[in-house]
Amino acid sequence: SVLGTAIMTTSSLVKNLVRSSSPEAAKRRVIGLYRAWYRSIPQIIQIYRLDKTVDECRAKLKERFQQSANVKDPRAIDLLAVKGMMELDETLNVFKQTTHVMRYFEDATGPQPKTAFLEKFLYGPK
Repeated sequence: SVLGTAIMTTSSLVKNLVRSSSPEAAKRRVIGLYRAWYRSIPQIIQIYRLDKTVDECRAKLKERFQQSANVKDPRAIDLLAVKGMMELDETLNVFKQTTHVMRYFEDATGPQPKTAFLEKFLYGPK
């Protein structure tokens, strides 16, 4: 079963909570996290019955990791890696609902406010 193979133990996560000794170690940890998410995407799509393709999900994964690419402090990188592992653990263990997973695909800027009729009339089209 998909769920049986997706269950991860939290003890395996706790073992990985040690601090990175160097920026290179932190980088290796992030690459390992990226690979874990990358490999889990087909399972996540199947578990949550997402209307997304594997390629769409992997593109979003890449985008999310690139958002934090400018972080250089190893402690901050470790913190982000731990949070990422927790997210993966919660996702694979179905601690989330489909709507929670779909929020990753929303526009990062948020919904655009709709212009009221009167504003269009007074100020013209934008």
